[in-house]
Amino acid sequence: MAGTTSTSFDATYTLGGDITINRMGYGAMRITGDGIWGPPKDHDESIRVLKRAVELGVNFIDTADSYGPNVSEELIAEALHPYPSSLVIATKGGLTRTGPNQWPINAHPDHLRQALEGSLKRLKLDQIDLYQLHRIDPEVPFEQTLEFLQQAQEQGLVKHIGLSEVTVEQIKKAQEYVRVVSVQNMYSVDNRKWEAELEYTEQHGIAFIPWYPLSGGNEQALSKLDQIGQKYNATKQQVALSWLLHRAPNILLIPGTSKVQHLEENMKAASISLSQEDMAELEALHQA
Repeated sequence: MAGTTSTSFDATYTLGGDITINRMGYGAMRITGDGIWGPPKDHDESIRVLKRAVELGVNFIDTADSYGPNVSEELIAEALHPYPSSLVIATKGGLTRTGPNQWPINAHPDHLRQALEGSLKRLKLDQIDLYQLHRIDPEVPFEQTLEFLQQAQEQGLVKHIGLSEVTVEQIKKAQEYVRVVSVQNMYSVDNRKWEAELEYTEQHGIAFIPWYPLSGGNEQALSKLDQIGQKYNATKQQVALSWLLHRAPNILLIPGTSKVQHLEENMKAASISLSQEDMAELEALHQA
């Protein structure tokens, strides 16, 4: 292991002030077909992944009606319903699907109503613990979308509300209508576009859920992750996930995979205590 100046992090986070979950969750996008379209190539393996995730302590699963579409939610219910009392299933609405890798935005209240009703039915739930707006629709006044979310919460269809790919100003606007408990933006050790949003959410008790947390897109980042991983007998992916857990206490991880072996590898990231020196080196990639 690396040095004696290892850092530590909290293993859990309390979402919305009343739901405590393990920070290492699971993202259920990859259990669908190619292009996040249609059923998975190996249905039984997808079911095993979901069951194994819960066995390993995952109690936060992130999905969306657009994953498949519908397929991810249906598989979650097939594998895990009736759900353990501690399991939180977060889903999203606001995108439509016209084909593989195609994601048109539609956050009109009429579409969101259909999407939410469909998610409740597929997941076999009376209330969704965390419902997230997948994207703000440039063709629909944000106020209309927010009014729908506000009404859905008042009607008891959703418990908590989150947003995705939003700026600080957009979060503030949404908070005029609802309490925002989570923000899901792209973020990784070498992609810090949303640094201000991470800082804002940490300061205001809002969970930050990085999607695409393993981008590692540039050679310098990959090399550094690999170099540090060798100290801990870990893969560069495990180091990238561990860095996020150390980075801020409000970060919830949802790495996705369709393979049990890969799932187990990802989960091991929570057992890595990076040294202060390694954290500093990874932090420096932001300026590189």
